[in-house]
Amino acid sequence: MRTYVVTGAASGIGATTAEMIASRGDRVIGVDLNESDVVADLSTPEGRKEAVRKTLEKAQGTAIDAVIAAAGISAPKALTVAVNYFGVTQFLEGLAPAMAKANAPRAVVVSSMASVQQNSPKLVDAMLDGDESTALAIGAQLEAAGPREGYLNYPSSKRALSRWVRRECIMPRWAGAGIPLNAVAPGTVITNMTRSMLATEEGRAMVDSNVPMPLNYHSEASVIAKLLLWLTSEENTHVTGQTIYCDGGAEVTLRGENIWS
Repeated sequence: MRTYVVTGAASGIGATTAEMIASRGDRVIGVDLNESDVVADLSTPEGRKEAVRKTLEKAQGTAIDAVIAAAGISAPKALTVAVNYFGVTQFLEGLAPAMAKANAPRAVVVSSMASVQQNSPKLVDAMLDGDESTALAIGAQLEAAGPREGYLNYPSSKRALSRWVRRECIMPRWAGAGIPLNAVAPGTVITNMTRSMLATEEGRAMVDSNVPMPLNYHSEASVIAKLLLWLTSEENTHVTGQTIYCDGGAEVTLRGENIWS
């Protein structure tokens, strides 16, 4: 039996993933703002430290075999930066020493195909520099400029997260400890958060213009969960540093065939 830590476990992709893990007979420690094994706020440094401490307490000295960081928001606010980037990276870093004690440790984060959309390079750089105060200040400036500019907090947070995975995966903390570190980038996923928007023709048209999905259209959360579980399984010994777009072809449609030139 493996022990999984899943953030964002109370809803959406996180909840579906946690349920799938439990149904296989593995142990799940869920982390979320409410209704979870570990109740913590990943939007603040203090909350992240508390989340790590409580998670280790729940593990009761047993190895943490895998962490699936699915918690995230898409509000046009600086809060999105705090949760989506720092709430993921600092939480993972806090659990890395415990994971290194496992026989087959794995880590994966939920990015987004929005990571290839327009973003704020200054904001991305601040996140990758680990400068949360500057990142939040830039995010707040975007937020104050209105919803359109404020939305840049979301793709910027996901771009930085995917770049962090690529940068960090080969470092001693991860590769040196035998821990594959990857990201999954969903397209449009049918969850409670998206159902109301997708319920109208106008809403679907708006979503599909930004996230065109020629293969099998919108996905259920279980599709993403299955990929997250393979990446954190013992079978995955060599896939690392990748952002895998599970998006029905949206990223290819938007970026084209040749991304190497």
